[in-house]
Amino acid sequence: MTAVDYTVIVVYLAGMLALGWWGMRRTSSTSDFLVAGRRLGPLMYSGTMAAIVLGGASTIGGVGLGYQYGLSGAWMVIAIGLGLLALSVFFSARIARLKVYTVSQMLDLRYGGSSGLISGIVMWAYTLMLAVTSTIAYATIFDVIFGLDRVVAIVLGGAIVVCYSTLGGMWSITLTDMVQFVVKTVGVLLLLLPIAVVKAGGFDAMKAELPHGYFSPMGIGGQTVFTYVLIYSFGMLIGQDIWQRVFTARDDRVARLGGTAAGTYCLAYAVAGAVIGTAARVLYPKLGAPDDAFATIVKDALPVGVKGLVLAAALSAVMSTSSGALIACATVANNDIWARMRGRTLRTAGASHDEIGGNRVFILIMGVAVIGISVVLNDVVEALTVAYNMLVGGLLMPILGGLLWKRGTGAGALASVGVGGLTVIALMGWKGILANEPIYFGLLASLVAYVAVSLATKPTDAAILDVWRRRLAGEPATPTSETTSPATADA
Repeated sequence: MTAVDYTVIVVYLAGMLALGWWGMRRTSSTSDFLVAGRRLGPLMYSGTMAAIVLGGASTIGGVGLGYQYGLSGAWMVIAIGLGLLALSVFFSARIARLKVYTVSQMLDLRYGGSSGLISGIVMWAYTLMLAVTSTIAYATIFDVIFGLDRVVAIVLGGAIVVCYSTLGGMWSITLTDMVQFVVKTVGVLLLLLPIAVVKAGGFDAMKAELPHGYFSPMGIGGQTVFTYVLIYSFGMLIGQDIWQRVFTARDDRVARLGGTAAGTYCLAYAVAGAVIGTAARVLYPKLGAPDDAFATIVKDALPVGVKGLVLAAALSAVMSTSSGALIACATVANNDIWARMRGRTLRTAGASHDEIGGNRVFILIMGVAVIGISVVLNDVVEALTVAYNMLVGGLLMPILGGLLWKRGTGAGALASVGVGGLTVIALMGWKGILANEPIYFGLLASLVAYVAVSLATKPTDAAILDVWRRRLAGEPATPTSETTSPATADA
């Protein structure tokens, strides 16, 4: 690392704080703070969506999988891209038309307010652990850059994200994510990828040096690919951090086309990470851990200045996911848990009731909690696996069922969340957190409970379904349904 590299990184970090301040000046309503005023165009929407889904796991972890398995190491990030494509093509337009802030508010609209609190707690736990795992990644990057102690690195990186997220909410995060998308594209795709391949002697030399399995599309194993699709592709369909970005789209067309562009970008990023990892295996065949491949090739293979930019790209990947998960966690905690515990009316569409101060406090509180948990937690993979297993096992069926099956009921949704979640927890305790069985049987149990209980109970009230249909179609709603959730209306 030279003075030039350090200067690039410091300027980048200072720029993130400056954009946070600028975003604060553009924020004048709850809608601005939580969903960027619902007015992002296709370019900014697609860039920021790609930024949030491609975090430290996709960058550092994706290169590590390429180092370990070769080109088939791209499957984890490919699964993320496929999930984003499915969300954008089949669901994003309808989701955007609902004009809500959280996934739990969507469930309230669809089922009449019978499952929002429980689903909110599950979603809060998922977003919290997602923010924690992203924050822990700062330790690796800042250790490479500055040689900082693990705790200091986590506090420094986390404090920067908490600062700009608290200042301007989604507007600040959107502005910083757009810069992070550009830096990540230049640093990883346009610089590190070709340099790594050239340093490794080109593809012919790589094929001659490595076993044939490194260039097999299924070398990582069919069961692993299937599990990635179940966890990450379906996770993209229902995660609060992803939905909250869909809510920022200016209209249906932006949500669909912008998300499709972001999903396609993810597929290219997946292949790039695997190729970089494969090149690193040729250059450094005896690394202590696969996840060291990214930092090692950056330190040893890149010229002055470029090294700083690529490390800034790694920071971009981590910060975009961390900030997106943080605001999602705070939004759920405030609007789905705290508001319900206080019996407060939930605002779902209007922006006239300004609660920026309350949401800002929750981002700060959740940010401090994330930093604290990150300092004491060690096993990132297990924490992230627990989060995704709970999310997909508990919430996939009620959410997709609500969007696709009119006969689904609130009782069925509650049973699905409870049975699916408990099955996942029980099997993780029995088979191990990283086993495949928890998500397989959790999803099956959730589906059976949802269908059986829905068919055995009274159909959802026609008035609730009528409000749901109107909102889903983007038709004008009554003043009551425009500002109040069914949970509050029923109460």
